[in-house]
Amino acid sequence: MGAKEEIGVGLIGLGVVGGGVANALLERRDYFARQVGAPLVVRRAAVRDLSKPRSVELPAGVLTNDVRQVLEDPAIDIVVEVIGGEEPAGGFIRAALAAGKHVVTANKELIAKAGPELLADAHARGLDILFEASVGGGIPLIAPLRRDLLANRIDSIRAIINGTTNYILTSMAREGAAAEALSSQGIEPPARGGYHEALAAAQDLGYAEPDPTNDVEGFDAAYKLAIMASLGFRTRVRPSDIAIEGITKLTPQDFRYASELGYVIKLLAIAERRGGGILARVAPAFLPQSEPLAKVDGVYNGVQINGDLTGTVLFMGRGAGAEPTSSAVVADLLDLAHSLVAGARERKYWGPEGDTPVLGLEQLETRYYLRVTVSDSPGVLAQIARALGDHGVSIAAVNQKEADAGARTAELVIMTHRAREGAMRAACAEIAALPVVQAVSSFLRVEG
Repeated sequence: MGAKEEIGVGLIGLGVVGGGVANALLERRDYFARQVGAPLVVRRAAVRDLSKPRSVELPAGVLTNDVRQVLEDPAIDIVVEVIGGEEPAGGFIRAALAAGKHVVTANKELIAKAGPELLADAHARGLDILFEASVGGGIPLIAPLRRDLLANRIDSIRAIINGTTNYILTSMAREGAAAEALSSQGIEPPARGGYHEALAAAQDLGYAEPDPTNDVEGFDAAYKLAIMASLGFRTRVRPSDIAIEGITKLTPQDFRYASELGYVIKLLAIAERRGGGILARVAPAFLPQSEPLAKVDGVYNGVQINGDLTGTVLFMGRGAGAEPTSSAVVADLLDLAHSLVAGARERKYWGPEGDTPVLGLEQLETRYYLRVTVSDSPGVLAQIARALGDHGVSIAAVNQKEADAGARTAELVIMTHRAREGAMRAACAEIAALPVVQAVSSFLRVEG
């Protein structure tokens, strides 16, 4: 007989993810019991509003609006937190650990900001925290980083890790491709396919929240990158260490020109070893169409990890939504429950092992795409080339686009050779100050 004959589960939050977890535990109770060796029983589920309609029908007495009944119930072995946010979720998890309970969470913000401290607290108490659902929804990422790739020295993590922004960018790219086709036939494309139209469509389909700030400004992707980078590089990478840029300034022209040049635009979350430290960033970037991540479209996510032994491995799937996230939470539950039934002690704490510095983005060296609105007059390109050259940046290709005879302006699309970010930023500031330049309309890195 195992150490436990029944596993008590307490839920904090019963929204779309919590409801999905409860439904799975109820509907697949017998199957899970056979897999684990004992039944998993939902003892308590804490919610804010008892009168709110729910997608799951729990046994009488299980639902409560007092979270203490979850945290203090001695029959509960594992607490599942799915309310999100840094607080009060963090306080609830700390209280659960103090009460001797294991924890499963989907909380990316909390794990990104306080994960190492929480994991160390759990380890000191002989407990465990599992958080597979915090990154990538149903895509297995945390377990491979903590276990399967452990023998590797991870050199880089490159990811499309936010389904909302990927859907928006995919929509803009498709509109841009249609506009390019019309332009090639001498037909003026309609003025559509912009960011706001794509966002509205994503909201109508339920892919974007009414307030999409966390997604479109890159914060959600930064939380997830911080978690993956901390695990992959065995050091502490905080969200505040990551340079973050959102997608709100992208225009249809950028997607048209990217396509013409053989690229796509993706919101990339990248962490990589460079010059004795780690460079970490979230930003929209040009990605060659031949790259595997360039083919990750719609609400799908993709994570590409490069290790010294495995080489490059690619994880891809639905990165968000109730079903994939619920799947990851339940998988962690079953993993913990099996350990409890078998009487196994918690797994080794694979926390930060060093203090590898996170470098400033000025140390980055890559290629760049510039779109500059200029006066349509002789000598403009020479002035821009001189400003770039003064900072050690050389031009790989340049094209003039969309001259406006009425306004006497034109667009210059410039691709550079590899250059240091700090030098490129200084050159852009000098270009923007030239009398013949109206605006540096776009500045994007070329990754790949």
